[in-house]
Amino acid sequence: MADEKGTAEKPSYEQARDELTEVVKRLEAGGLTLEESLGLWERGERLAEICEEWLEGARARLAAALDRPGDGDGAPF
Repeated sequence: MADEKGTAEKPSYEQARDELTEVVKRLEAGGLTLEESLGLWERGERLAEICEEWLEGARARLAAALDRPGDGDGAPF
């Protein structure tokens, strides 16, 4: 997974989404110290950014696919 400097590989969308789900569950369960909660919150923020990056990339790819000239019937696929 990517560290603060981005030297490691970015997790897939599914990996980031699943880890984010676990982070939210742990935060909602409570019983954490303030430091643990802050660390999880920060990790969750980064995971949400990663998910958004993947989604933006998917939107761009879809838009590019829809803009390509097709066979003229108007169907993108």
